Amino acid sequence: MSDESRPVRRPADSLSRMSVLVEPADANVLGNMAGGKVVHLMDINAAVAAARHSGRIAATAQMDEIVFDAPVPVGSIVVSESVVNYAGRTSMEVETNVYVEDRATGRRTRCVSAFMTFVAMNDERRPVVVPELQPETPEEERRYREARHRRQERLRRRAGRREGAEG
Repeated sequence: MSDESRPVRRPADSLSRMSVLVEPADANVLGNMAGGKVVHLMDINAAVAAARHSGRIAATAQMDEIVFDAPVPVGSIVVSESVVNYAGRTSMEVETNVYVEDRATGRRTRCVSAFMTFVAMNDERRPVVVPELQPETPEEERRYREARHRRQERLRRRAGRREGAEG
């Protein structure tokens, strides 16, 4: 498929939400959901968002700065939300936020966030071209611009690592 004939999808088309109850088996010694369990939940949910956008299986290529803002106590209802912010030729940036939901009010408090890069794969596990992303709201346009900037920074850092490895 040439880039000129790429289909177009909206960020809302990729939105994925997962809710789980944090059980004792998910906990660390402090009685909170272990960081690795949270990251696993985020990775699965983000992969669903990337697959919805690309129409393909998507492999995690990178996770940027996972920020743990608050603990997730055992017994909590946890909601993970993921959405594609930017689509390059074969890769997509997915924003993932994890919230603790108050049972009584339904109010959600963000506890973990990250930006993840996924690459869409064909049946031979080779990267394939993904649909373009068409932001529709001012918020989606802002996220798209910021994601494009983060992508440029990732590429710059990767080029610097390659130069350092060759020298």
